[in-house]
Amino acid sequence: MRSQLRKGAVRAAILASALSLPLSTALPVSADPDPAALAQQVRTQPVKRHLEAFQKIAEANGGNRAAGTPGYDASRDYVAAQLKRAGYDVTLQAFQFPFFQELSTAAMEQVSPEPKTYRPTPPDGSSIGDFATMTYSGSGDVTATVQGVDLVLPPPPAPGSTSGCEASDFAGFTPGNIALIQRGTCTFQVKAENAQAAGAAGVIIFNEGQPGRTDTLTGTLGAPTVRIPVVGASFAVGEDLNTPAGTRVHLRVQTTSEVRTTHNVIAESKRGDANKVVMLGAHLDSVLAGPGINDNGSGSAGLLETAIAMGKLPPRNKLRFAFWGAEELGLLGSEHYVGALSEAERAKIKLYLNFDMIGSPNYILGVYDGDDSDQVGAPAGPPGSDEIEKNFEKYFDAAGTDSVGTDFTGRSDYGPFIAVGIPAGGLFTGAEEIKTPEQAAKFGGQAGVALDPCYHQACDTIKNISDKALLLNTGAILHSAALYAFSRDLPGPDARAAVKAKAAAADGHDDHDHGRADR
Repeated sequence: MRSQLRKGAVRAAILASALSLPLSTALPVSADPDPAALAQQVRTQPVKRHLEAFQKIAEANGGNRAAGTPGYDASRDYVAAQLKRAGYDVTLQAFQFPFFQELSTAAMEQVSPEPKTYRPTPPDGSSIGDFATMTYSGSGDVTATVQGVDLVLPPPPAPGSTSGCEASDFAGFTPGNIALIQRGTCTFQVKAENAQAAGAAGVIIFNEGQPGRTDTLTGTLGAPTVRIPVVGASFAVGEDLNTPAGTRVHLRVQTTSEVRTTHNVIAESKRGDANKVVMLGAHLDSVLAGPGINDNGSGSAGLLETAIAMGKLPPRNKLRFAFWGAEELGLLGSEHYVGALSEAERAKIKLYLNFDMIGSPNYILGVYDGDDSDQVGAPAGPPGSDEIEKNFEKYFDAAGTDSVGTDFTGRSDYGPFIAVGIPAGGLFTGAEEIKTPEQAAKFGGQAGVALDPCYHQACDTIKNISDKALLLNTGAILHSAALYAFSRDLPGPDARAAVKAKAAAADGHDDHDHGRADR
């Protein structure tokens, strides 16, 4: 099944970043390519050109490439144009999602009986104040009386407050007041929607008060259904605002909270067995706070350059590349894609490979732990994920470098695929996690420092990239794409065999050749 890696050649070629032949002339088109030979041809420069393009796009569009913004749309168009030029059938898959942006730092102050200013949490979350704007809060600038809603003070010994959970809690509520609501039992969205329906001009939801439930709430309403300002606060602030009765507060929140449309970019090879789809993906969007060049311009750039290289070759199996939108808002693009597939279409996808952050400056070389052999916490992936993990490990071993297992934590776009049983794997060089001394011994870098110190920040620029990690991982992406594009023995179930078995069952006889006959 797997091509044998030539250790010395791969190590020298990858680490020296040498390119001996153009890809188009490296192999005769009639031959199955050697994945190791292709990996030897990887250079940093073409991948960095894509990162430079993403950086320029962010600079021209408010400093980010977040879903639902012009920066994302320009990134989408850049990637789609590159893929079309490489010969792929390209589809822009539209989907709607809830967009939210806090436009300025909120303000909250007690006007009477005692003037007092509360510390805000800035939109970038760089520090936590006495209160914080709830995600999907509406906008407003109001000065009004605070009115408690079914509060339990002092708090009960265990969580259980139902403050604001029922419309009846607002019986006697004075429209135009600011609703003061306690955390507990139901969602923040339900509490805020009930307050809005009762005519509240704003909402302050404070922590419930038991041990571990006293800090400032930094929650979400889940969707843009509330038009009035909604903030979370600490238990101490809630107690302060509840007494004496008649306390007046000035509350100002400025946000954009609405449903927008964005796109996944899906590219498919014109050739290859449509019943055997090899799928690779990376999310294209950044957070609003910065340009997202490592997270995840790096994975997108490595994947894009792999697609361009593979476009010169006729695969045996269908290749499908995905550049996901709105990953940073909860894997929304990949969830939409997988959710829209029929059962038959899902069965054709033999494996999914995910590449999210492959150039972290204080990197590890992480391989998703498909069989839980590293016992790093999360369960194993679907059957076949173990084979994918082993192939990545062999690549890094041949390149003369260590790799380590990393969990399927559900934080990236492999999540929707493994949820429906599709074998998965991929690479990850680290985010906000602190580098351990053991990791520093394996990969170099600095122990005690985040693997990506600029994770989800404005400093995630073209300067926030390890060229060595980017090169090694792009080589691994190209190697895996070539390996599976031409493999006769893919990890996933054989869709054609399943169809054949079903037909045989319908005919009322056994078909002893219904397994993977092409293995």
